[in-house]
Amino acid sequence: MFDRFGRLLHRRRNPLLILTLLFAVLSGAYGVGVFGSLTPLGFDDPGSDSRHAAQIAEKAFPQRTPDAVVVYRDEDRTVDDPSFRQAVVKQVESLPTSEVTGYSHFWMSKMPAQVSHDRHATYVALNLHGGSEKAKEDAYKAIKDKLAAPGLETLQGGTVPTGYQAGEKIEHDLRTAEIFSAPVLFLFLLVVFGGLAAASLPLLVGGLSILGSMAVLRTISNVTDVSVFAMSLVTILGLAVAIDYGLLIVSRYREELARGHTGEEALARTVATAGRTVVVSGVTVATALAGLTFFPSTFLKSMAYGGVAAVVLSVLFSLIALPAALAVLGPKVNAFSLRRRKTARPTAPGEGAWYRFAHGLMRRPAVLVVGTVALLLALALPFMRIEFGSINAQQLPSSAEGRQVFDTMERDFDADAVKSIDSLLVLKSAATSKEQGAALQAYAERLGATEGADSARITGAEGTTARVSVTFDGNAISPEARDLVNRLKDVPAPPGARAYFGGESAVYDDTLEALGETLPWMLLYIAVATYILLFLAFGSVLLPLKAISMNLLSLSATFGVLVWIFQDGHLHHLLGFDPTGNIEPNMPIMLFALIFGLSMDYEVFLVSRMREQYDQLDDSTAAVATGLQSIGRLVVSAALLMCVPLAAIGMSGVLTMKLFGVGMVFAVLVDVLVVRILLGSAVMKLMGRAAWWAPGPLARFYTRYGIKETADVPTDTGKPVPVAG
Repeated sequence: MFDRFGRLLHRRRNPLLILTLLFAVLSGAYGVGVFGSLTPLGFDDPGSDSRHAAQIAEKAFPQRTPDAVVVYRDEDRTVDDPSFRQAVVKQVESLPTSEVTGYSHFWMSKMPAQVSHDRHATYVALNLHGGSEKAKEDAYKAIKDKLAAPGLETLQGGTVPTGYQAGEKIEHDLRTAEIFSAPVLFLFLLVVFGGLAAASLPLLVGGLSILGSMAVLRTISNVTDVSVFAMSLVTILGLAVAIDYGLLIVSRYREELARGHTGEEALARTVATAGRTVVVSGVTVATALAGLTFFPSTFLKSMAYGGVAAVVLSVLFSLIALPAALAVLGPKVNAFSLRRRKTARPTAPGEGAWYRFAHGLMRRPAVLVVGTVALLLALALPFMRIEFGSINAQQLPSSAEGRQVFDTMERDFDADAVKSIDSLLVLKSAATSKEQGAALQAYAERLGATEGADSARITGAEGTTARVSVTFDGNAISPEARDLVNRLKDVPAPPGARAYFGGESAVYDDTLEALGETLPWMLLYIAVATYILLFLAFGSVLLPLKAISMNLLSLSATFGVLVWIFQDGHLHHLLGFDPTGNIEPNMPIMLFALIFGLSMDYEVFLVSRMREQYDQLDDSTAAVATGLQSIGRLVVSAALLMCVPLAAIGMSGVLTMKLFGVGMVFAVLVDVLVVRILLGSAVMKLMGRAAWWAPGPLARFYTRYGIKETADVPTDTGKPVPVAG
């Protein structure tokens, strides 16, 4: 099938390139507006009780937790100065009611907590119009230039402004990463290929993938919310995966040309071998990322949308646009060579650095397996003490306004007076009736008497809706606060009433609960789907188990290092971030799906070539050695190339982006250099011929339905192969 498809691509190369160019123009023109369609944050569960509570409060009461916090400061005047008061009050009262549903300032609330310790600053709490994060952000954008008070230093922070600033920073950092990555990648590709023409082709695939993915995300955002963080995955994954696939296709095509095949024959063989590997790899990565759709949070769903789009488009362009370009170029793919190409004999058994290296690894496989596993487990140990936390302004660099507001509130003001766990009650009759009033008061007393609560009082009554707010000491996202939320939920509501709990603590508790309930199903789905795909690719019942087991080792080591760096704060001066003492719980799940998929990417690259060699040699040890000789350098090159854009993201000023970039660089390097090459080769030696074993019925199933093409590819001509370097 793949062989025939390659020949078809050769015959239809010109129309396919014209369609590719048209796609690039249209998707680029449409996708460039994606940033204006994305939603900030999106880390919580939109179907949770806490979100329902927020929606009830939005309709019935002024919000206790403000959407925006604006700090006003004057180094000379205090809040007791009439001119200070006039400047703030006049500015706040001029804000359009169509965007601002409520506000609170010190001269209105008389709350001492709204005045700084030195009395030279105060903050105004704003509630914005809108029932979703995107709607509130739109309201904020409409007023953000109207908040500055004459003569006063003004800083804008709080949930919505911080989310908006994070989105702006992410967009800036992604553009910087692209500007940095493109020339570095091109230089690396020049080193790998030794020629300008060949080096340009993988970048072409990467650019097409990014443009197409942006258009896909914008289309999806017209139907459902898409988090702004999805663009980081689209940009980086679209570039990195496409370059990996492009590298594999172009390298194989040049290899086939060097063996003396015609352009059409070389393309057919390339698509039948490397093209098949790209399909298996892409489907495996996309399948793992699709597991993120199991979760309710907009953030994880968005990562699935962006990741799957980037991978699928990378596969399509690697199988259609890239072969069409190769068909047009033919031998000119080697044009503009920057070094002399030398001719060498085909590598024979016992020759080649990678061949000798593989045999060296397999000389004492048991010792290598024990040592490597011990190292990975040691790196994984910090993961045992991971602490989760919610996203806040500490994700931003100290230069961002939202971060400055957060630091100012922590440093210069008393504890947040509106911090509470709120019970939003839907009653059977009017909240202001005598009967309901007594029931609400009794309910508030029961909540206030709950272990861990300081007090509880009725803070709102409107129609058949009421709000009871519970105050407490301590961090809103601490385990103690979560325990208090669950104890409050066990308190019986007034007869006939339904209670929904909101506030930061309740949101955090609902988020962790939703993640914990869904995670086992995602893990089961990924494991089963990956096993089936790898069996269809390799025809073995043991190799998929080996791949999944090694993935878990690689992931555990990565998570351990991330905890050591980002939770414990090691290397924070070198990497340029302020440690928060915790990790946002959505991030490990997103990284799990992505790292799992990309690890399988390299597993497929390596084992596919080994399977090809095993089918020819019928010797497992020789298949590992010759397979590593033929593709080891290419896989390491692909990993290094992927690390370039990931490292660029690791330089982002947004902590979540930095964690993503640093974690991915570590995961890719450890997975390829340690897990796949060192550990994988040793394990394959220990498994021997059993590595390729399958019981009779499954072996026959693989023979008939397996994703393989090597049997249809003619044997090599034995002609000399130019050595690229």
